[in-house]
Amino acid sequence: MTNDVPYDLDMIRLALLTISDKGYQGEREDISGEAIKEIIQPSPFELVYYQVLPDEKELISSTIKNLADEERVDLILTTGGTGLSPRDVTPEATRAVVDKEVPGIAEAMRLESLKITPHAMLSRAVAGIRKKTLIINLPGSPKAVRETLVPILPALPHAIEKLQGDPRECGLG
Repeated sequence: MTNDVPYDLDMIRLALLTISDKGYQGEREDISGEAIKEIIQPSPFELVYYQVLPDEKELISSTIKNLADEERVDLILTTGGTGLSPRDVTPEATRAVVDKEVPGIAEAMRLESLKITPHAMLSRAVAGIRKKTLIINLPGSPKAVRETLVPILPALPHAIEKLQGDPRECGLG
């Protein structure tokens, strides 16, 4: 069976979660979240949900689950909580709810960032899927967001198409 009509999404529904104790308490402006909003414009992404959460594993996990299961967003980007500090739990919260990891995304982000700073190897960011939602952890600084999101952005529409059921063979055409 062939599909002569291109399988394209009109719009990719995006949820953005900033993970920051200080941001949640209103003690810090969310400049990383703002950087993500700038990077995705103009694009096929429609920001349908945005929230600043504290570094609380269960809250992060339950929010991701709700966004994937109930809201059925296509893509969840998190920023923050991927480092080595004791309160950084975003990767653990993400792993707790994904069905499969997509390690190539996190590897690509670290590889690009390593070209700029050796500190990139300290990132514990993960990427994975839950049902038909792609979830990607980004770093918490606006500079690192730019270094990691821009290189992976071109692959995200294809990833979402495949998650949504695009029947085309990836290696053909």
